[in-house]
Amino acid sequence: MKKALAHTQVIVKLRKSVYREEWYLLLEAYPVFQDGSTTPKRTREYVNRTISTPIWDKSRKWKVDSNGKATYKPKRDLNGVIQCKSHLDQEACIYADKVREIRQREFDNAFLYTDTDSEQAQQLERSRYNFLEYFREMEKKRHAQFSEAISTTWNRVYENFKIFINGDTIPFSKIDLKLIEEFRLYLLSAKRGGFKTGTISPNTASTYFSVFKAVLKQAFIDGYLTIDLSAKAKSIQGRESRREYLTVEELNTLARTPFDPIVKRAALFSALTGLRHSDIQKLTWAEIEEFNGGYRLNFTQQKTKGVEYMPISKQAYQLCGERKDDELLVFAGLPDPSWISKPLERWIKQAGITKHITFHMSRHTFATLQLASGTDIYTVSKLLGHTNVKTTQIYAKVVDEKKEKATEAFTLDLPIIE
Repeated sequence: MKKALAHTQVIVKLRKSVYREEWYLLLEAYPVFQDGSTTPKRTREYVNRTISTPIWDKSRKWKVDSNGKATYKPKRDLNGVIQCKSHLDQEACIYADKVREIRQREFDNAFLYTDTDSEQAQQLERSRYNFLEYFREMEKKRHAQFSEAISTTWNRVYENFKIFINGDTIPFSKIDLKLIEEFRLYLLSAKRGGFKTGTISPNTASTYFSVFKAVLKQAFIDGYLTIDLSAKAKSIQGRESRREYLTVEELNTLARTPFDPIVKRAALFSALTGLRHSDIQKLTWAEIEEFNGGYRLNFTQQKTKGVEYMPISKQAYQLCGERKDDELLVFAGLPDPSWISKPLERWIKQAGITKHITFHMSRHTFATLQLASGTDIYTVSKLLGHTNVKTTQIYAKVVDEKKEKATEAFTLDLPIIE
């Protein structure tokens, strides 16, 4: 049921200055109902303008003071605009009337709708908002919490969705389960970025779609979507990747093989600590401290932004080289991830190892060897800086495979039992 119109009227009025022969222009609205009150109120709003030459309407007496002196109401034109002798004052009155028109429309619109109508109008406005613009705003809000790698992932999802819709504008009203499913299928055959050829892996597609669903979830929370589409959308199941690792023998072989000292020391340091390339590259001497007769790292992870205190072995500390000033990098000159693959391949080849090696494999090696030596999975998870132990469990599966193979490590010459 529609609300009865309160017929709130907004008019421009004058108020005399106490100290000068001039008048303030103000807007007066009545009746106004505030905070659910049924008692009408009168509101006033000054428009930051004064005039000194109003024309008084002698036919409209306002009041008479105790001395019998009469004051009059200002003269107005047919549109209700106060008339002035001065051109500048007249401009001020026209301005005040324009503001009055805006306020009058606001009051009229506020009373025209029920609460339900108002909510529906707001929802309609949100449904017209550009989803991609919302995506960008959400990314910017969270950017301070993201590492560079995560921000890059979000940007790639954004760019892939732009390619998918063939544009940079799509209202929320167009976001439905059918479109979401089409985008999910698109990601399964999406091309790799940059100069890389081929399509993205199922695991990458799974990560991208998870980011997309996170945006949908937040949009539902913020009221841009009336249905939680993220909960209804199918996920992309990533393939369980096999984590390659190096054995202790292979690590020792690499340690004995001459190579670029920076790359060599950094890779072996990663294998002894489990640190990512991004953390090793930015590690400073200030972040390595003596602790309980040994050494530990006190640093912020580049990926998760979590502050970590990680004990390291004396061998790992020796790989850092001679201690330098606190602000200097420990592994200064370590190539970026995109440039370190080729040197690693040469090193592996010289060592006679046939496995496909990446720098990140050193981290896999640390996790696998720790679990194989009996370190519990929760401790390994903490050492790796994982926020969820489920992430660490993939290494435990590698160790389980080793255990299964170990059952056939030796056999006995038993007689055949019939």
